[in-house]
This record gives sequence, structure tokens and C-alpha cells, in this order.
Amino acid sequence: MPSARRARGLLDTSTVILLPRLADPRRLPPEPLISAVTLAELSVGPLVARTADERAARQAHVQQAESDFDPLPFDAAAARAFGQVAASLRRHGRKVQARAYDAMIAATALANGLPVYTCNPEDFAGIDGLTVVAVPHPDAS
Repeated sequence: MPSARRARGLLDTSTVILLPRLADPRRLPPEPLISAVTLAELSVGPLVARTADERAARQAHVQQAESDFDPLPFDAAAARAFGQVAASLRRHGRKVQARAYDAMIAATALANGLPVYTCNPEDFAGIDGLTVVAVPHPDAS
């Protein structure tokens, strides 16, 4: 692990969901932030759950995120950065539509000069100018 961590960083949705299971929370920035897009993505979960138990678990994630974070908005600066993200993804042969939430999270990070901390770094591959910090997935061997 690098000796100096960035003071602030944007957690993607996968990392927010996996927070309670992360083996080493010191791999996260001292000041973790989320995007309003992550909150939107989490809010879909309970609505599409197949069982009551799954719905309850997903609702708990939403409520915990709402309690723990004051999300960064997807504002005009993020909208402009989204154009750069979409163009980068296209240049790298990736479809923006397939990764729309991730592209919007990346745009929020770029607009705010933040790295993205993620358990799924491949989701952010091909986005020029974005600093991606891989967080070890708790299920990885």
C-alpha cells in the first residue's frame, strides 16, 4: 500500500455496497465521498429486488449511504465532464450506454478533481484522465 493516501476520493457504488466487508478500510481515502449517481443507483436496488429479504438488505444500503454521506451532485461541471468520459469510452471501443452509471460517477470525479475508489476497476477502464484506485474485492482470493 502506498505510504501517502489521497485525502479525498469518490467511492463507486460497488465499494459503497461492499464497505462492511472490506478487509482493510485503510485502503480507502481518509475523506470518502459518493456521487448523487451512486445514491440513485442504490435506490434502484430495493425496487427491483426479487425477495423481501433482498429488498430489506438493499434498502439498508440506501439508508446507510444516506446517513453516512452528503453526495456530490451531478451538476453542470459533471455534465460537461460526461462528454469527455463518453468520448474516451468510445475511443477505447466501449459502449457508454452499458456503463452509464459508472460513466456519470467518473464524470463527477473528474469534475471535482477526485480519484475513484472501486472494487471493480475494469468498470472505469478507458476513461482518459481519471485516476482509478483499486480496492481489493472481499471475495477475491
